[in-house]
Amino acid sequence: MSDMVYHGSNVEVSKPKIIQNGFYKDFGYGFYCTKLEKQAIRWAKTKKGSTIVSRYSYTPSNQLKVLSFPEMSDEWLDFVVDCRRGIEHDYDIVEGPMADDQIWNFVEQFMEGIIPRSAFWEIVKFKYPTHQILFRNEAALKTISFDSVK
Repeated sequence: MSDMVYHGSNVEVSKPKIIQNGFYKDFGYGFYCTKLEKQAIRWAKTKKGSTIVSRYSYTPSNQLKVLSFPEMSDEWLDFVVDCRRGIEHDYDIVEGPMADDQIWNFVEQFMEGIIPRSAFWEIVKFKYPTHQILFRNEAALKTISFDSVK
């Protein structure tokens, strides 16, 4: 059974690639998508130029090493902190909530010891649901196939 996932950008991405850019992301380097089309649109709007959402059919594979965070948790927070610090992991696919700009400020304060873990959980509230799924390598990219663009 396949799910639809979306990637927001300023260009059509019919052939996804693993790109390492200059800063670390929530789950490390790779190709990021979301199950939430509205979120993909928000991602696309952060880019200069057009707002383009590429759609993919995603078929999970039991052959790959997958880590899933159904919701924010201490494990999620620790994983995001490690990834943002550049600590590598060996998962092919990682899925879970996203530390958007507002949440990221609190993650940084937690990382720097400015606020304790308990305070982080008290002040962190999402304005809307978030979701991201990282396809970290070529094997992971084989689980998605381009469907269309909007």
